[in-house]
Amino acid sequence: MTTVKHTTPKHTTTRLEWRGRSVLWRPRAALASVAVLVAGLGFALLQLGVGDYPMSPGEVLATLAGQRGAAQEFVVFGLRLPRLLTAALVGLALGASGAIFQSVTRNPLGSPEIMGFTMGASAGAVATVLVVGGQEGAGMVGALLGGFVTAAAVYGLAHRRGIQGFRLILVGVAATALLDSLISYLLLRARLQDAESAYTWLVGSLNGADWQQVQIIGLTVCAMTVPALAIGGRMRLLEMGDDLAQGLGVRAGPTRGWLLLIGTVLCAGAVATAGPIAFVALAAPQIMRRLTGGSVSIVPSALMGALILIVSDLAAQRVWPDSQMPVGIPTLCIGGTYLAWLLYQQSRASRL
Repeated sequence: MTTVKHTTPKHTTTRLEWRGRSVLWRPRAALASVAVLVAGLGFALLQLGVGDYPMSPGEVLATLAGQRGAAQEFVVFGLRLPRLLTAALVGLALGASGAIFQSVTRNPLGSPEIMGFTMGASAGAVATVLVVGGQEGAGMVGALLGGFVTAAAVYGLAHRRGIQGFRLILVGVAATALLDSLISYLLLRARLQDAESAYTWLVGSLNGADWQQVQIIGLTVCAMTVPALAIGGRMRLLEMGDDLAQGLGVRAGPTRGWLLLIGTVLCAGAVATAGPIAFVALAAPQIMRRLTGGSVSIVPSALMGALILIVSDLAAQRVWPDSQMPVGIPTLCIGGTYLAWLLYQQSRASRL
């Protein structure tokens, strides 16, 4: 194995070569990812221990190891662990999806909620519950179908001799407005009881998360992990432009199409599991980009997405313990603040 280092004023990139194959490794990105992972594990341990039945970190670890009684095992495995795993997996899916869309569009605002995919999944779930009369399981199927149909429509309308990121975002914004009007119409026409049932698909929440939801989002993340890692390395080349990417041996059109498909599946799976949780996909890739000093990457963004959602869910449970708020409210506060700062930075840079 040989090692070649490339040093720039911002960061160092190390190329590891072995048997004709090479892998780029950036120490700063790896260190930031490990730090985010450790922080996520720390907050996860804290979340498993707080609540009406408080437990110390040692007691939580002993319970996970099967060394405590039935009461502790019920609290951890039956109530808290499914919610924690759902939050972590949904955060992973949203963070990775946001990284993919921001890279494809080459725009920090290119996230699933702004491009209409999240709203499409919500519209599919609401339409299934109100029109078809389905329950929670049918709503999940509707969310998946709605996300895929919206993604196909946005991609088709934005495709003019290739895909341009700015056009894709504009079409997505128009689709979001149209779908929001459709949801409002369906809610106004529905009975009050049905409207209350459908409303759960409009505000992201982890309340009542169970092992079934863990299985759904877990299978989605596992199924997309291998193709995301296999194709994700080409994202940086696509950001340089189609001509340069094709000159380096990357088929820009098919690669972009596969990336959009992977991002859509991750986004739709997250919405089908926990509803539309806003701003995680928008903020996670950009936060990690500033921590790593490089371009948007899938794995670091996914880890940051999991950390944001775990912390937000902990805040949602403990700010008002008697009346737990949906996790979408803390993420709105975090993401809204970040979006305002990002727009300020963009406007400041344009004036310089």
